[in-house]
Amino acid sequence: QVQLVESGGGLVQAGGSLRLSCAASGRTFSTYLMGWFRQPPGKGREFVARISRSGGTTYYTDSVKGRFTISRDNAKNTVYLQMNSLKPEDTAVYYCAAGTDILTRGYDYWGQGTQVTVSS
Repeated sequence: QVQLVESGGGLVQAGGSLRLSCAASGRTFSTYLMGWFRQPPGKGREFVARISRSGGTTYYTDSVKGRFTISRDNAKNTVYLQMNSLKPEDTAVYYCAAGTDILTRGYDYWGQGTQVTVSS
């Protein structure tokens, strides 16, 4: 069982930056692929980024490429999402997720989410 707790959300002006953190419980954090998702107001949840177990491989949805960076610190059981050049359309609840076999089973664990609001 893994518990995920996101933090770092808030209100920021367009063009600003925020850094989200997701702290995981347990001693097996390094065995999980980690991802960030978001759910804009009135819309469904969408993929943002994911990172491999070692942190050596990352993948982003096109709309955030060049602006967002996902990283992880396995010693701290934490995954991060650095968000730069924020736009109003980035406004959403952001969730982190963990999974061991995401292609077959999807993500196994989800956090409660943190709100990010970008004002124009």
